[in-house]
Amino acid sequence: MGCKIITLNLPRDLTEEELKVLFEPHGEILSCDLVLDKETGVSKGFGFVEMGLESEAKIAIKTLHETRLKKKKIRVKLARED
Repeated sequence: MGCKIITLNLPRDLTEEELKVLFEPHGEILSCDLVLDKETGVSKGFGFVEMGLESEAKIAIKTLHETRLKKKKIRVKLARED
């Protein structure tokens, strides 16, 4: 089982593939999912990335948190496991 990250304040036109490419330099990506509006299919501006190792996830968070992506400052943190 990997380590899940939530990424907030994503540009609405970002694709899952673009999100995956953003995280790939930091380690193995087990899954990558944007959250979409059920009625419109448009991104809600956040998504989840599951990385293979917690150490990789922590590096990705440290590197990507509060960086700019398509003019938006994204927030990256560990997802809560509820």
